[in-house]
Amino acid sequence: MGKCLVQNNIRRLRFDAGEMTQKTLAEKAGVTRQTIVAIENAKYAPSLELAFLIAAAFEVPLQDVFSYVREAE
Repeated sequence: MGKCLVQNNIRRLRFDAGEMTQKTLAEKAGVTRQTIVAIENAKYAPSLELAFLIAAAFEVPLQDVFSYVREAE
């Protein structure tokens, strides 16, 4: 079984939302800016609850923000 990755569209969504800053998104989701940076750069996979909070901040469905990809072996 290959490695599984959680990918995201946060950077694009922030741009589409009037160039929302990472700090603003962090405040809406109730986390630190550093957490948003780590998620955006795929260094950290958010909890399910946090993923839903981020999607809600953009007012889009979860699948518009995150996707799950399995790498080939």
